[in-house]
Amino acid sequence: MKRVLFSLMTACLFSTAAVQAVEIRGVTVPDAISIETVDRELVLNGAGIRKKFFVSVYIGALYLVEKSDSAEKIIDVEQPKRVAMHFLYDKVEANKLRDAWREGFEDNVTEQEYQKLKERLETFNSYFDDAVKGDVINLDYLPGIGTRVSINSEVKGTVLGADFNRALLKVWLGKSPVTGGLKAAMLGR
Repeated sequence: MKRVLFSLMTACLFSTAAVQAVEIRGVTVPDAISIETVDRELVLNGAGIRKKFFVSVYIGALYLVEKSDSAEKIIDVEQPKRVAMHFLYDKVEANKLRDAWREGFEDNVTEQEYQKLKERLETFNSYFDDAVKGDVINLDYLPGIGTRVSINSEVKGTVLGADFNRALLKVWLGKSPVTGGLKAAMLGR
């Protein structure tokens, strides 16, 4: 009985450690991050690879105030959040990134919501140039302000509104996510 308990405790210890710091394709995804305007640390909720046609495009990592496996709760809670995108592919052209954002919004919000967000989505899209291997895009939600876009630690701009961030999170966590596998990984499953 003692061996069984010891084995279970050891397994729990290692499985807990395994979900904290993650290394994916040679990229270390931190287990916690700080955002300079937020007074508390955010923890890694989950991370995985965005693949398209068998090509690894980027690592998507979701950071929250506290871990959750509920997409709805994560989308709706009014707390700081970060989606970090670590690019693995040699080059993703700006027009493909912009098309992907539009498609992600169109697939996950109603037509009425999309029309309300469309102008802000175009502002958001204007922040992106070609993404190359090694680039890191951080999409930080700052409650009461909006979604701040940083590329390789350079702030490109902020899109106002909680509604915009909820729609953005649905690109990964909504009813039609970019991929089911990445959604599950970001939810820590």
